[in-house]
Amino acid sequence: MKIVLFSAGEAADEAAFSALGGDLAVLPVTAPLDAGNVDAHEDADIVSGFAGCDFSAATLSRLPRLRFIAVRATGFDNVDLAYCRARGILVSNVPAYGDSTVAEHAFGLLLALSRRTVPCAEATRRGDFTFCPDRGFELRGKAFGVVGTGHIGRRAIEMALGFGMTVLAYDAMPSPDLQARPDIRYVTFNALLAEADIVSLHVPATPQTDGMIGAAELARMKRGAVLINTARGQVVDHAALVGALERGHLAAAGLDVLPDETLLRHPDKFFAPDQAPSATQLRAALAARALASMPNVIVTPHNAYNTQEAFRRIVETTIANIRAFAEGNPINLVG
Repeated sequence: MKIVLFSAGEAADEAAFSALGGDLAVLPVTAPLDAGNVDAHEDADIVSGFAGCDFSAATLSRLPRLRFIAVRATGFDNVDLAYCRARGILVSNVPAYGDSTVAEHAFGLLLALSRRTVPCAEATRRGDFTFCPDRGFELRGKAFGVVGTGHIGRRAIEMALGFGMTVLAYDAMPSPDLQARPDIRYVTFNALLAEADIVSLHVPATPQTDGMIGAAELARMKRGAVLINTARGQVVDHAALVGALERGHLAAAGLDVLPDETLLRHPDKFFAPDQAPSATQLRAALAARALASMPNVIVTPHNAYNTQEAFRRIVETTIANIRAFAEGNPINLVG
């Protein structure tokens, strides 16, 4: 079987996949899978890629031999699962690889905002050692609101408790063991928004979480609160977030994810005559640009997952997923 490894980067990772052996031939491709390169790999039996790959029906339909997609991520919202089910294409993911990695990045964003780290570092790079930003704030004693108490949310809770914060939690399916703990208080979604000093999002991309934080939810948040999003861009209405920040209702935001990230990475697509972006995409892109320019906002380029340890777990689990499929006993299936 031929495996095409899209978004391949590091030589060590490519070597690990190539060592699968047997009847599995691995072809590494630096670019993500998209409409522009899919036809060059129409003989692929297995494809693997990150969140930036286009696993839509339009693209997958041009891979007639495809039998298995190994997503090298936990989220799989970029895969058209209905198409895959109809064509008998199995899909696997990496259920848990970045619990600590992503939660640490969320706190990295929060700490940088709370202590004005970015403007201070920029000032000293300019040679200005007299720069004095607005005063920051301590985390100790603040109310940390965790939306989503899965693997990553749990690690964020541990970190919040380590900083001496009180923890509010919301999840559509609360964890019984967390509910039993006296140092964690499950509340309704609206109560969390109203009471938390920091709201940190750790939910998957689903129809239920799409637009979960909109204008109404931002208005419910405590004045002067901070929003952290390391989940998925579509969870937040970023145009509404711009307004909440400009009015001073929110103090700051730390974002690792944005909607339509592929368009932001490849702005030439905005001007392609055959791929004109929709009004919704244009609105989201403009909001993203506005947020990235705000002094009280930190935007990182979907980088929360990017540690040596997390990548090692991604590679190991994906290899296990491919091997299990090849042996007829697929694991970590989704959809």
